[in-house]
Amino acid sequence: MYKGEQSIGLVVIGKDEGERLKVCLRSAPSGVPIVYVDSGSEDGSVAFARSIGARVLELDKDQPFTAARARSEGFRELLLQFPYLPFVQFVDGDCEIETDWLAIGEAFLCAQGDYAAVCGRRRERYPEVSFYNRMCDEEWNTPVGDALACGGDALYRVSAFVDVGGFDPSVVAGEEPELCARLRRAGWRIHRLDAAMTVHDANMTRTYQWWMRSVRCGFGYAQVWWKTRSNGGPSIYGRQIASALFWTLGVTALAVTLAVSTTPWALLTAPAMWAAQLARLALRMGWRKGLHLLLGKVAETLGALRYARTVMRGREHGAILYK
Repeated sequence: MYKGEQSIGLVVIGKDEGERLKVCLRSAPSGVPIVYVDSGSEDGSVAFARSIGARVLELDKDQPFTAARARSEGFRELLLQFPYLPFVQFVDGDCEIETDWLAIGEAFLCAQGDYAAVCGRRRERYPEVSFYNRMCDEEWNTPVGDALACGGDALYRVSAFVDVGGFDPSVVAGEEPELCARLRRAGWRIHRLDAAMTVHDANMTRTYQWWMRSVRCGFGYAQVWWKTRSNGGPSIYGRQIASALFWTLGVTALAVTLAVSTTPWALLTAPAMWAAQLARLALRMGWRKGLHLLLGKVAETLGALRYARTVMRGREHGAILYK
């Protein structure tokens, strides 16, 4: 059981999550203070959150919506109301908190003073419904133990979170690894426990949803790589960016260069390399997943190019939604 009314506060973010938000908020233990941050919902989410006693913060629509911005403003609101909370749990509005998680996470942080954040197992609610839900479920199954980063659902030590300035509101995707990189630079550690934490409802049933999620990943890879590189610390997502660019622009450029310098037939170099890579991936993980992994490089490259265009235009980019 959760052991104190004011040791953990909850920041929940969402936009038009409907029944998923109701499940999420109802899964919070009694007595835990909740701030729900809404990014322009039109489905009654705000009214429901207020009806169960959550403090509601509606984001200003004149600024781009991002999950990082929602979490940052929610955290600030939570600390205004409960300034002495030692821990804060961030949860996405499409997730349900497992019954014992807050007590397990709190016990770990209380016992391990050099850890800034702890997370547990996130599992997909309906992996059997679609191929894309199953991919998400596999994505959540990460190794336990000390980690480089945690995901959107995690329990943070408030002092560590404040120490490094919290989430960067401008980050569109990958804001958690970017924050964890700053925490680790400051001497803090991150841990993943082999304990049930949340149940996620991706509700991803269409190829377009998967495509836009992959575009968002590419945008996040590029943005976070650039930010961590510019901040003077070890950059992250460099491998993912390099892989996406190589299998799209790199392979294409290689084929064109060979065709110009030798024979037009050299253009076939690109499809031959893609076919060979697909065959290799299919042997390792099955043709369907391998095909999506390869095509995902295209979506990630488009996301990275979108970030480059945003930088050149000097504008902030809002969230890239897939559902």
